Amino acid sequence: MNVYRNKRPALGLMIYSAIMFVLGTYFTFAAVQGDYGLFRRIQIEAEAGKLRAERAELSAQLAVMKNRTKRLSDEYLDLDLLDEQAREILGLIRPDEIVIR
Repeated sequence: MNVYRNKRPALGLMIYSAIMFVLGTYFTFAAVQGDYGLFRRIQIEAEAGKLRAERAELSAQLAVMKNRTKRLSDEYLDLDLLDEQAREILGLIRPDEIVIR
């Protein structure tokens, strides 16, 4: 009778267990740090938050520009804004003003 044969684990079972452990470790690592893993998802969500804030800022700037464009259009002329732009861009002054630089 061969009593020692039953107590020793089979070589095939050890190889199978090692392969399953390696595959499980690989897939766990890929799920956490891979291209589509948890860390990448957190990074993408942070970038999306920054881009949303930038979009809101640009939308506010666009609204200001639209308002100024409307105020300088032919249908609605804001004389104060026209005077401000003439002074800033063209460097114009009134004859009764003194310029200090």
